[in-house]
Amino acid sequence: MAGRIKQPLQVILGNGRSKHLTKDEIKKRQNHEEKMRGPTENIEIPSYLTAAQKKEFADIAEKLVALEIFSELDIDSLARYLDSKHQYLQLVKDIRKIKPTETIEQENGKKIVIANEDYPKLQRTKNTLFNECRSAAADLGLTITSRLKLVIPSPSTVEGKSEAQKRFGDRL
Repeated sequence: MAGRIKQPLQVILGNGRSKHLTKDEIKKRQNHEEKMRGPTENIEIPSYLTAAQKKEFADIAEKLVALEIFSELDIDSLARYLDSKHQYLQLVKDIRKIKPTETIEQENGKKIVIANEDYPKLQRTKNTLFNECRSAAADLGLTITSRLKLVIPSPSTVEGKSEAQKRFGDRL
């Protein structure tokens, strides 16, 4: 079994589980997390995206930067997400035009219904593209479950502290 996923310091502090961290460890971890966040000054939309994808890229990137979970390092991930999303949407439109079955008239005039050979292949491709989109969206924090994992709880208030915590504060 792999180890636990390392949580951001603010989540640990917000949950009140910071008793095992010294002030020095907290400072080191804050500095490390700040360095790992990545710059956001030069976020440029990739040129290979279509006009509609570029507009969507700008909208999503702006929202993710506001949440402080997006940087220049994530540009290609967002572009790949948008590309697979648009491929998925186009394929869904195409699949709607195709029927899963075909009616064929035999030589004796009798009509029979058979399965369309292309339909299962298109469905598999659709599922693959959907999984790509879902995975990329989760990595970028675009799904509700991935955002809930990123939510930083507020630190407990003074009223929620025990008598010892009120008296001794961080020295416990």
